[in-house]
Amino acid sequence: MTTAHRVTDLRDLDAAFTIREQVFVGEQGVPLDLEYDEHDRRDARHYLARLADGTPAGAARWRETDKGIKLERFAVLPEHRNQQVGAALLQAVLRDVLQEFPAAPVYLNAQVGAVRFYERHGFHKVGEMFVEADIQHYKMVLG
Repeated sequence: MTTAHRVTDLRDLDAAFTIREQVFVGEQGVPLDLEYDEHDRRDARHYLARLADGTPAGAARWRETDKGIKLERFAVLPEHRNQQVGAALLQAVLRDVLQEFPAAPVYLNAQVGAVRFYERHGFHKVGEMFVEADIQHYKMVLG
């Protein structure tokens, strides 16, 4: 069974960053200087998903913005996709976000290929498609 939890130590943060780098930089071609930003070490809360055997398989983060709570940097290693890793991450993030900020709007910028995943978990598209880091996205809002 896959589990996901908030990162509380540097080893887990390193594992989360390694996953993000493999997926976004290595696989999707996002420039390294766009992948990491000031929020990573300042105000973002990071999450790591592990397989039943403890293998790191996915990562995510969220942070407060002036528009609500923004979910970001959801990444699952290719060999672990379609195995509920993303769902475990999203559930862990939403559990914590909704506990701490029950009335805040929750939103994200979903890559086009991930829109259906987020729709299955209660998000809906708002606005037109846009391009970020040369990847097509839609803004999506929970609820």
